[in-house]
Amino acid sequence: MDHTRSERVDLGLAMAEEAGRMAHQYFETVGLNVETKADGSPVTQADRAIELALREMVSARFPDDAFSGEEFPDTDGGSGFRWIVDPIDGTKSFVRGVPLYANLVALQRDDEIVFGVINLPSAGVLVHAERGGGCWRNGVRVHVSDRAALDGAYVMATWLEDWDPNLIGGLHDKGAVVRTWGDAFGYAMVASGQADAVVDYRAHAFDLAPMPVIIEEAGGRFTSLDGRRVIDGGNGIASNGLIHDALLPWIAPQNTDQERGIRI
Repeated sequence: MDHTRSERVDLGLAMAEEAGRMAHQYFETVGLNVETKADGSPVTQADRAIELALREMVSARFPDDAFSGEEFPDTDGGSGFRWIVDPIDGTKSFVRGVPLYANLVALQRDDEIVFGVINLPSAGVLVHAERGGGCWRNGVRVHVSDRAALDGAYVMATWLEDWDPNLIGGLHDKGAVVRTWGDAFGYAMVASGQADAVVDYRAHAFDLAPMPVIIEEAGGRFTSLDGRRVIDGGNGIASNGLIHDALLPWIAPQNTDQERGIRI
């Protein structure tokens, strides 16, 4: 690993720690102000404050790095590195007091995600991975599950609004167990071997940016629902790799209605 990337990995971990500290502090605040954005999704002062803090951390250390976040316009850079951040993934969970929201930080070099963090500060879980360095959960190296069939597989849903009830019934008939409350938490479970797959029917790039490196370094596979290895396909699926091809035909045909809601 080159020196400049090593320094950025250290920064990325510091960013996740700071985002978690701020998010947990806001999470414990009574009467958090919630606004509605133009697309109908909620946003709080916590989302904005955390993203601004992370932008300032990058600007102070690497002012020529690009930055993409959920709450503010992108900034360009000439270093070849880009930070992709979701200050609070799962804002709906966050404002309802559910501790499974996350802070997402990813580092992209040219066209490759080389580092990613899923931080669940109120759940006490931090999963991170660096390309070539393995995947780690709270300092312990983790791996995906070894389940090779849909029978008995735990398939996480980030939400159920886009799931055809017949699909759920069909997967149950195959022996799969469909469970929800996903958001980034579902990806952390797959990386740690606690679930076998997670399906995200509607997602932005900042929702998915850390997932390729985290899932792949844990030994699994991440793609869009049409099988491409991209974060900007509008959706995603992560699995242990062994059930990926078996699961794709079940879920890909549903990826048709582009007008339905996007997870925040």
